[in-house]
Amino acid sequence: ELVTERVARIFRPAKTATQSGKNGSRTWRVEFDILEDGNRWENPLMGWASSSDYMQSLAMKFPTKEAAIKFAEKEGWRYEVVEPKVAKFVKKSYADNYKFSAGKLRMIKTK
Repeated sequence: ELVTERVARIFRPAKTATQSGKNGSRTWRVEFDILEDGNRWENPLMGWASSSDYMQSLAMKFPTKEAAIKFAEKEGWRYEVVEPKVAKFVKKSYADNYKFSAGKLRMIKTK
């Protein structure tokens, strides 16, 4: 019941801001959003936030978007696909830093 009423989100995660590599952003993931009334409470022993919603911690990885969609359809889940934003790459050369540009010369002071 919890699975069939919810919408699964199929997306490709963005690369982490703290790393320069793109290792974790090449796979597609299937996750469920957190329910508003997910019966959340604070654990009295440790103070952690607990929940009775077991689907919020479910995260599955797939090599392609089609594989993730096929799995969601096989399980009978409703899903939405969030397409990744494509980064624009402008090709520049190192020599562009030293090109002559007509106009007023800028003085850049560091102190």
